[in-house]
Amino acid sequence: MNNIWLKSYPQGVPAQIDTEHLPTLNELQAGICARFAGKPAFSSLGGTISFAELAEQSAAFAAYLINDLALVRGERVALMMPNLLQYPVALFGVLRAGGVVVNVNPLYTPRELHHQLADSGASVIVVLDQFAHVVQEAMAGTSLRHVIVTRIGDLLHFPRAQLADFTVAHIKHLVPEWHIDLARPFNEALSRGRGRAPKYITVRPEDAAFLQYTGGTTGVPKGAVLTHASVAANVEQTLAWVSHVLKEGEEVAVIPLPMYHIFALTTTLCFFALGARNVLITNPRDLHGFVKEIRNLRFSAMIGVNTLFHALLEAEGSDEIDCSAVKVIVAGGMAVQTSVARRWQERFGMPIIEGYGLTETSPIVCANPLDGHFHTGSVGLPVPSTEVCLLDEEGAEVPPHETGEIAVRGPQVMRGYWNLPAETAGVFTQDGWLRTGDIGTFTEEGYLKILDRKKELINVSGFKVFPNEVENVVAMHPGVLEVAAIPAPDERAGEVVKIVVVRRDASLTEDVLMAHCRANLTSYKVPRYIVFRDEPLPKSNIGKILRRVVRDQENTASPAAGQHTAAAPDAAAAS
Repeated sequence: MNNIWLKSYPQGVPAQIDTEHLPTLNELQAGICARFAGKPAFSSLGGTISFAELAEQSAAFAAYLINDLALVRGERVALMMPNLLQYPVALFGVLRAGGVVVNVNPLYTPRELHHQLADSGASVIVVLDQFAHVVQEAMAGTSLRHVIVTRIGDLLHFPRAQLADFTVAHIKHLVPEWHIDLARPFNEALSRGRGRAPKYITVRPEDAAFLQYTGGTTGVPKGAVLTHASVAANVEQTLAWVSHVLKEGEEVAVIPLPMYHIFALTTTLCFFALGARNVLITNPRDLHGFVKEIRNLRFSAMIGVNTLFHALLEAEGSDEIDCSAVKVIVAGGMAVQTSVARRWQERFGMPIIEGYGLTETSPIVCANPLDGHFHTGSVGLPVPSTEVCLLDEEGAEVPPHETGEIAVRGPQVMRGYWNLPAETAGVFTQDGWLRTGDIGTFTEEGYLKILDRKKELINVSGFKVFPNEVENVVAMHPGVLEVAAIPAPDERAGEVVKIVVVRRDASLTEDVLMAHCRANLTSYKVPRYIVFRDEPLPKSNIGKILRRVVRDQENTASPAAGQHTAAAPDAAAAS
């Protein structure tokens, strides 16, 4: 491939970054905190810490880990919290101590947590008290020897801290009983670390910084080993992409996605490196509280996923959000549906800028230009120092205008999967391409379009149907709130398309929706079955609809319940 995307690069964006002199994340943090010392770095729940305070508090936490817990280089430390001020403090503290951060979804069940703790070999966990009971149930049979428990108000000031802790524990009753003998309070750890210089451990760019577990929607979660260099490279690549639009020391970024997710993690690190104030949203599912928090905030950037933008459009009071200072709205994690992009631009007067990445690439691979004026429907151009090609089933490269599996090479690519050499070998080609499992094609201008996950293709009489395309069409109907397209077995076609729909308009009928699909999809793509649900569809921690879970639920349900059957797909007509 001849890097056809470079002809469409925004003016001033370099084709390459300096990959020979990438800093460690510790060096990056030290330089940024010194440069922007007096500016606010992170805000959450009405509290704010400056860059200088972040440096001081993360150093104290590192000192505690090294001096009190005898943490050694390469030891894994799990973080199990939503977006709180404690998160960046603990994260940078672990990295400064030479440890490896294991990001954990705080909504995990004991079974899921046990797997991640046991697989990673984490010896320390930092957990919000609301989820300590899960740690209590999950820790047997793991390598955990230290548990550090934080409360929601730990880094807030009086009286906000006391009010927040009392409300959570005694009014909302969100802290189930727990008892862990070896647990220690987070603020005690900071107190013990202050004034005690840690024995700083030399960290190299090639050292692991994160064990970032994949979502597990296609199997057992695996830990992608992301090094200091790979994450720093992705930060540098992103900075090169945004520097002509976002200015150092001037921006305010809203972060409603959890920092334990790789997309939010790296984009937050990028905003951090710009000297921006990152406003962490602790519970974006509380739409009333979310809207209230940002309604009068003069923010210049926000990240999100399709379902979050959709929910904001539906939320009461969202039309009062002040977007007068906004420069960029960035989406990742899942495809942005055309209907959502159109409504967002009509409401707020700006496009949603879509990108593409995956856990194994730290994560950003492609991005649309930030100065675009409309939603392109593509995931953009490969970022600097990134190569993308398309492969066929045998691993041979296909022309860019054809369809193939997306493969990636670049400095942001993971070292491999944790303790899984066979799995690692299986995703890399002999010449170093990471096979993503995503199907895509390039436009003539070099923009990458994602068609779907390779493993989620629906094969109708030998014709491939991409669930994203079907979902996008169905979501265009104003009576549809949510939709998932999944395969259903069929004696004649092998598989047919089935859609599971949550209605916005309760009067929407199967016949009306089927007519809409027939008017917008070729015959073999038209759903054979329509199922209406009253409850929201299952989603991941960042709000991505989990097709696998929907499929499993449908497989165990009565096939006739709430289901409409259309005419069988005609393979001959499809051709």
